[in-house]
Amino acid sequence: MKLSSLIALALTAVFLIGCTGPDQYPISGEECGPNDPVKDLSVPDCLPE
Repeated sequence: MKLSSLIALALTAVFLIGCTGPDQYPISGEECGPNDPVKDLSVPDCLPE
């Protein structure tokens, strides 16, 4: 695959992922809410133990 084709494909994927509303998660499309458990996470919660 040519480098330019790969770059175009990557940019298209990034653009499509970012096409959700501000009140939706980009991958799942689910609505964000005030009681989402991810709002309570901090950086140490995401690090491997």
